[in-house]
Amino acid sequence: MSILLTGRLRFNSGSSTFFICVIFLAIALSQYIFAYRDVTYGIVLSLLITLSIYILVSVAIMDEDYIKSAESLALIPLYVLFTSSLPWFFINQQYLIPAVYSVILALCLWHMNEHRIDFRKLGFTKKKALKYALMGILFAIPSGFIEYVILMPNPPSPIFDVRFLLRDAVYMLFFVGLAEELLFRGLIFNDLQMIFGWKNALLGQGALFGIMHMTWRSPVEIVFTFAAGLFLGYFYYRTKSLAGPISMHAFNNIMLVSILPYLYPSIAGWFS
Repeated sequence: MSILLTGRLRFNSGSSTFFICVIFLAIALSQYIFAYRDVTYGIVLSLLITLSIYILVSVAIMDEDYIKSAESLALIPLYVLFTSSLPWFFINQQYLIPAVYSVILALCLWHMNEHRIDFRKLGFTKKKALKYALMGILFAIPSGFIEYVILMPNPPSPIFDVRFLLRDAVYMLFFVGLAEELLFRGLIFNDLQMIFGWKNALLGQGALFGIMHMTWRSPVEIVFTFAAGLFLGYFYYRTKSLAGPISMHAFNNIMLVSILPYLYPSIAGWFS
C-alpha cells in the first residue's frame, strides 16, 4: 500500500486481499455481537462496516475485482441495517417475509446495475433449469429434515392448512430463496472467485452463509448452514445455474417451517 501525490491510497494485491479479509472478520464480529451480545451494537457496527467499505473503495486505488468483491460483501451489513432497523412493526406479520426480502433483492439489483452485471452471467438461464430445479427439490428433502431436527421450530399455525403452505411456498421460492441465493452464490461467490479462485470462494461464501445464521443462537445450526452453503455453492459452480440452489433453498425452508412441524410428530411416533 502506498500514498500517491494526489493523496489517494494505492492498494497492491496484498493490501487488497488483507482488506477483504478484514471485511470478513468485521462481518463475523458484528453478527456475533448482534446475535449474542447487543442488537443495537450489532446494528451500529454494521453501519460502520458499510461506511468504511464505501469510503475506502472511493478514496483508494485498487483492482476492479477487489472493489466489486468489497462492494458485494458490503451488501451483508446493508442487509442487516435494513432488516433490523426499519419500522417493520407497521407491516402485517403475514407480509413481513416478502417485505424484508424485497429489500435484499433491491440491494442485489442495485449492485448489479452499478456494475452492469447481466442476469445470464449469474446463472439465470433456461438451459436445463427444470432439471436443476428438480435436483434441488430432491436435495432439499434430507437437508430440510436435518435442519428441522436441529431447530425444531414451532408450527406457524395450530393446524395444517394448504393455503398457508402455498403462501409459504411463494414466499420461500420468490423471496427468501431467490434473494439469498442471488446474494451469496450469484454475487459474492462470483466476485470472490475472480480474486481467490473457486475453492477459496466456495469456503468464503459458505462461511458467510453460516455466520449470517448466528441469529438462531445454535452452534449446530451454524455448522449445518456452513455445510449447506458449501453444497449450494458447489451445486451452483458445477451447473452455472441458480435454478438448483434457489429451489433447494426454498424447499428446504418449506420442509422446515411448513411441513415437518406437522408431520414430524407422526414420524417420531412410529419409532417410539
